[in-house]
Amino acid sequence: MCLGIPGRIVKIDDAAKRLATVDVSGIKRQVNIACIVDDANPPESCVGTWVLVHVGFAMSRIDETEAAETLKILHELGEAQAEMEAMRASGLR
Repeated sequence: MCLGIPGRIVKIDDAAKRLATVDVSGIKRQVNIACIVDDANPPESCVGTWVLVHVGFAMSRIDETEAAETLKILHELGEAQAEMEAMRASGLR
């Protein structure tokens, strides 16, 4: 299963190499944007765009609503995972 994490492109680092900085819930990292650029959507037009990031690549564009919903679900899954780990640690099954 692939898991794409929503992030917002905040700057283009190197247009020729298709590298940009993306903000994923406050964490900034460099990603490759080659999958989301073309003649109609050059690198410079990507700033402010929400994308799904997987293994260092912006795989697809998404809208802000979809990004917010996905981040909410991922946060809830993280809380559920923490609860299950706490139960395992306490010996409950």
